[in-house]
Amino acid sequence: MKARVFVTLKSGVLDPQGKAIQHALEGLGFEGVNDVRAGKLIELDVADGTSQDDIDAMCRKLLANTVIENYRIEAIG
Repeated sequence: MKARVFVTLKSGVLDPQGKAIQHALEGLGFEGVNDVRAGKLIELDVADGTSQDDIDAMCRKLLANTVIENYRIEAIG
């Protein structure tokens, strides 16, 4: 089974990577980008029968810093 974990910064947390991307886009001539928030995508290939609770525990313990990040799990097969 495969799962995708999308990790994003919580609102209100400064995102220096997002700001750098925004400035780079402006430098390349792209206008109208008001804000950029960067995150990460983690794809997991786990054994069949791995529970949603187990994947959630993986996120809370290692994959996301729940103090400053949110995460969303998506099963893909």
